[in-house]
Amino acid sequence: MSPKIKVFTVVGTRPDTIKLAPVLYELQSREDITSILCSSGQHKEMLEQALSIFGLLPDINLDVMIPGQSLESLTSRMLTLIADALEEANPDYVIVHGDTTTAFCAALAAFYKQIPVVHVEAGLRTHDVREPFPEEFNRQAIARIARLNFAPTPKAVSNLIAEGVDPDSVFMSGNTVIESLKIVSERISKGGSLASRVDGELNQLFDFDYRFSKTVLITMHRRENIGDGIKDVCTAIANLASAFPETKFVFPVHLNPSVGKDVRQILSGLSNVYLVAPLAYAEFVALLSNASLIITDSGGIQEEAVSLGKHALVTRKATERDEGVENGLLEIVSTDGDQIFQSASQILNQSSADAVPVVNPYGQGEISKFIVDVVLKHAK
Repeated sequence: MSPKIKVFTVVGTRPDTIKLAPVLYELQSREDITSILCSSGQHKEMLEQALSIFGLLPDINLDVMIPGQSLESLTSRMLTLIADALEEANPDYVIVHGDTTTAFCAALAAFYKQIPVVHVEAGLRTHDVREPFPEEFNRQAIARIARLNFAPTPKAVSNLIAEGVDPDSVFMSGNTVIESLKIVSERISKGGSLASRVDGELNQLFDFDYRFSKTVLITMHRRENIGDGIKDVCTAIANLASAFPETKFVFPVHLNPSVGKDVRQILSGLSNVYLVAPLAYAEFVALLSNASLIITDSGGIQEEAVSLGKHALVTRKATERDEGVENGLLEIVSTDGDQIFQSASQILNQSSADAVPVVNPYGQGEISKFIVDVVLKHAK
């Protein structure tokens, strides 16, 4: 029997934890793999929510966050802590996801130690390192380091090849968020303890039944939108709330104080606007599945919205999820209040059913199994 390979997976935020959960399940199921999960703690509270819903416990918790630290200090501190953890664990592979500071630092630390890097959700591009910031730079840099690049779509594959990444290192896999969404959606639909918890939590938060009310789900957190961008979006939401008094506007407010301050200043006190703390993933999926419209600057939520056939207004200047724009479910509106109001009004005035794609542009099938199979084949 071949010796086990040791795979060191690093997560740091809620989105990368959600998207890597199916990969971690697959790693844990393999007899020829020793799986080590390292949490950087980049977004501590929201990360712990995501770990909890998937029943995942980190083997290593770096607890990297310090209140008020800059991006520079976070990066240098995280790079050192991850390098120390790699020195002790001595893995055969390091798996990172997407474009977070955690992913960039883990990839760089692994590169310095000459440990092969596996990049899940590789090749997404806006081609502007200032948008999103610093994520676009992070994912471009990881592509120069990674030994195995798992690109979710043909366009992501093309981006990597165009940048000169070795074609033999690039694999089109689909996006693991599809599997995560399916896992949680099916658990809720079965009506067991998770469904009861979700209903209980949401019924405590709202004075309406989320399953039968027309709702708009809103998220904002991008650095480049903090300040005027968030203010403009919130002003548009206030105008929409006035124009559509029977519609419920649900806004889970990011824990970043710079986000929450402006959101609450503009939207607090409006009777059909509900400002709530960040939701656990299962509760968020339940709201997402029942929403009439999503307004977001999140990358992962764009993919989830398209997978569920939901219209989403993307409050960014560009998206690396062009496939959703092409099938008509995503619209780039930036933070232009007039455009947000007009586009949202048009969607809310329609009574069309969800438009679930016949073929999901972000993938289908056994995505995580494929990823782990390729890693094992590469190890031989």
